[in-house]
Amino acid sequence: MRKITIKDVARNAGVSIAAVSYVLNGKENKVSQDTIARIHESIKDLNYIPNMTARGLVKNTSELIGVIIPQTEDHKQLVFENPFYSEMISAIEGVVRDYGYHIILAGVDKGKTYLDISTSRNLDGAIIMGIYSEQLYEECKLANIPIVLIDSYVHDNDFAKVGIDDELGGYLATKHLIDNGHRNIGLVTGMIRKDGVVEKRFLGYKRALQEAGLFYNSDYVFENSVSYVHGRNSGSLIASKFPEITAIFATADMVAFGVIRGIKESGKEVPGDVSVIGFDDISMANIFLPPLTTVKQQISLKGETAAKLLIEQIRNKRGVKNQGDRTEIPLEVVERETVRKLTK
Repeated sequence: MRKITIKDVARNAGVSIAAVSYVLNGKENKVSQDTIARIHESIKDLNYIPNMTARGLVKNTSELIGVIIPQTEDHKQLVFENPFYSEMISAIEGVVRDYGYHIILAGVDKGKTYLDISTSRNLDGAIIMGIYSEQLYEECKLANIPIVLIDSYVHDNDFAKVGIDDELGGYLATKHLIDNGHRNIGLVTGMIRKDGVVEKRFLGYKRALQEAGLFYNSDYVFENSVSYVHGRNSGSLIASKFPEITAIFATADMVAFGVIRGIKESGKEVPGDVSVIGFDDISMANIFLPPLTTVKQQISLKGETAAKLLIEQIRNKRGVKNQGDRTEIPLEVVERETVRKLTK
């Protein structure tokens, strides 16, 4: 079937091609109300779909926003396997769609450039998750488009940032276990990188131990990837080799799910033998069995906030004041059924 063009719309409506172009590009003041009505009726009759790329060239905008997730793990699929990201992306997409924008989702491999994405797609702006202070970050400045960073501890005032106090989150999770009588507490986490989210949660874990006068044992830190598989392997190892550990802080809910599975496969129970607290409060946390005690970070609110900040920058042509400010989303511990209170 032949593709319907703007010429077909004009011929069917009995108007000029220029009139159709005015209507499609928001310049309806240049034509009469009768002409506008005829053009819209023609578009409906012919089921015409405007060429967004061509409209973007005319308006000097693509109406596209990039949502970019650096692949910091060696296993490339880890990011997209984690429901945390789907909840975040869904929140972002809902906001930008309300403003007439569309998103392009991209995972950038380690060693690749962000510039390739922004220039080849002619993005109006971008949201980047979990970027570290390295060469790729410097390249973001060269893209010359509004950018909002999520979960970044890069110390730079060029970009607006949205995140949480991850150090506080790690502290709250560990303190919750301590307040419930636990003294030997394991940490199951992703790779601890300088100025990264995981490092902040790790530092919060250490602070809570120190504040309670508890010894920090590096053997109790199980560091690998933010994945269910790592959690499962660590849960099995702890249950079989570290009987003194009575509680575990997993720095992401997906890791916590794996930890619980590994513990159960080793013949022990949660929370009967080992307590577990997660981090994120993804939607699965409440329906998991047993329901997961976790640190809630309001994932959707974080995504919505970042999207609104970016739209504001785009609409104001990057003239937003205090662009380098960091917006922090509040945290809270959600108690469910995976932490048991120890009695003396």
